[in-house]
Amino acid sequence: MKKKENYLCAFEYAIDCINGKWKGKILKYLNERTYRFNELHKRISGITQKMLSQMLKELEKDGIVKRKSFNTIPPKVEYSLTKEGKELEKIFYLLGQWGEKLAKKNDLENVKCADTIIF
Repeated sequence: MKKKENYLCAFEYAIDCINGKWKGKILKYLNERTYRFNELHKRISGITQKMLSQMLKELEKDGIVKRKSFNTIPPKVEYSLTKEGKELEKIFYLLGQWGEKLAKKNDLENVKCADTIIF
């Protein structure tokens, strides 16, 4: 997704960087460990290779994901979170706690926050 040129505030920009159907799932798995492209593709049900590639490029451009390329045959590429990407864990945990409270208030019983990371 192309970023806007003008944002009302830093919060709007931050949300724009992590917004979307797939980015949360990608960040969840990369928070666990470093993944190769095909490993990550197998873990995220329903995502196409093209979409995964696009999302990883966006996250890399935004400084959230790091791409490490190895000069081997066959080519090997690994993805992991940057320092800024790892900082999202605390933020998403708190957002999950808030979401769980809101879900209870709205009578959604099956919405729970994980003990560790929720994104």
